[in-house]
Amino acid sequence: MSINSTLKKEGIKVIGKLNTIEINKIASNISVKIANAFPEHNINQSDLFISLARLNMYIAEMPNDMAMAKYFYKNNSIYFSKDMDLEHLNTLALHECLHFIQELKDSHGKLLRLGLYNMEGRKNTGMALNEAAVQHMATVALDAPIDHVKYYNMELSTESPDFYPLQTALLNEMIYFTGTYPLYHSTLYSNDIFKNTFIAKSNEKTYNKIEKNFDLIFEYESLLSEEISKLSICTNEFKSVEKIKRLNSRIDDFKKIILEKTLETQNIIILNCFTNSLNSIKTLEDINGFEFNLSNFRHLIINTQNYNFYNDFCEDMIDKLKEKKEFILKYGNILTYDSMMTELSSVKEHTYGFQFFKKLFSKLKLLFEEMFREKDF
Repeated sequence: MSINSTLKKEGIKVIGKLNTIEINKIASNISVKIANAFPEHNINQSDLFISLARLNMYIAEMPNDMAMAKYFYKNNSIYFSKDMDLEHLNTLALHECLHFIQELKDSHGKLLRLGLYNMEGRKNTGMALNEAAVQHMATVALDAPIDHVKYYNMELSTESPDFYPLQTALLNEMIYFTGTYPLYHSTLYSNDIFKNTFIAKSNEKTYNKIEKNFDLIFEYESLLSEEISKLSICTNEFKSVEKIKRLNSRIDDFKKIILEKTLETQNIIILNCFTNSLNSIKTLEDINGFEFNLSNFRHLIINTQNYNFYNDFCEDMIDKLKEKKEFILKYGNILTYDSMMTELSSVKEHTYGFQFFKKLFSKLKLLFEEMFREKDF
């Protein structure tokens, strides 16, 4: 499909191209904000400015349901809404420029990856997770405040209340366990550092499920938007009451699915990340740290009426912590498989004791891993 056909399909009507002075001003503004916001990621502000200045930039009429900026990798162009204040670019403009920065192409110009969004092979997943990551980084670069909002009967805190609020709120829960560095690095440089870090804090099955749920939430939000648009048209055109009822019913169904998938994703994060953390406890200091992290997670919770998973989980964790504390007080710090093997390494490998305990610890490790797999959400 040609770029003109794509623009027409997207409902974008080009008004005119920005001149060199205007493009340089935007490129300078954005490169400074990104370089200053993420200094630990070795972003060269001058090089970034040069790259952004080479983009084609246009003013265009954009559909009401579209963001106020759009980047197309096929022609290295970014389109700004005629209503955009180019002197004070918002998170959406920065969002689209970040897409340009993160794109990874092959030698033929085929797009392989955008940050967390892997387009190689048949899998083609991570689109919504990447959109959330890019939007989060855009709000960080512009120092956007955290806002408390309500969507689909869910109350949540997010730095992006108008765009991807559910995804950014869930992403903040993931960052709680990984820290921001892996996320920012993978989003900028299109690698698996964030993925692997989160898997280390939970497991691969958990990451894959969360990634899939992000895409599903995004998909159902798109379907919901379409149904709301249809309802608006029907109401204005005084269509049949039955058709309006059907649309309202579908809207309610989509909202329900979005709520269920959002809370399911949150529960998966809580269960697997904190369970992994619990299994890593070896000392009383670890217990104190775990208690603080579990309690402090409360401010990230997406809440709704009759949502009790987090509170019930906390009660269960408190009981398990008591057991761990009693064990440590009675027997001393807990030895893990790795720490036992470290101690064992001081024994000469050719001795009978080494071989016996090595086999024993290996069997114990397999048993522990099997127990953890059974606990997966």
